[in-house]
Amino acid sequence: MKLMFASDIHGSAYYCEAVRALYEKEEAEKLILLGDLLYHGPRNDLPKDYAPKKCIEILNGLKKEILAVRGNCEAEVDQMVLEFPCLADYMIMYLEGRMAFITHGHNHNNQNPPMLKEGDLLIHGHTHIPAMEEVNGYFYINPGSISIPKNGSSHNYMIYEDGVFTIKDIEGREIMSHSLI
Repeated sequence: MKLMFASDIHGSAYYCEAVRALYEKEEAEKLILLGDLLYHGPRNDLPKDYAPKKCIEILNGLKKEILAVRGNCEAEVDQMVLEFPCLADYMIMYLEGRMAFITHGHNHNNQNPPMLKEGDLLIHGHTHIPAMEEVNGYFYINPGSISIPKNGSSHNYMIYEDGVFTIKDIEGREIMSHSLI
């Protein structure tokens, strides 16, 4: 199974289109969006080519490919225009026999983790900073932000395939990886 993860598009038509193109290039089976899809939020500068209506069009074109969780910038009005569910606070997947708790990161994160067993995965965005690290017996993974990276990081997305998570920049260069096997 090949999955693509992207987080924090924040209404950037430029980076939303990049996500679409990368998803097609990577030939993943599902696109998992980690929230903050349409709105830039009061703490962020406007991202490149801020155009939420264009993002709606791009994302709705991928509606059968997308699994999404709610970010801190999502609201019920976003669900009115998006043709796929985007208001779940989290989703659970099982990857290589491990539970993956997938969320945006504003509610559940390393400072306030969900109930995780040793070896489980916590996958979230929100910080705009990529990470792959063991924390208190679980593994924390964050692809960073596709549109508004922070702390000098690049515009990133993440691929999961054959038990390996790989964070890449939008040029396809590997930033970091971790194998579950």
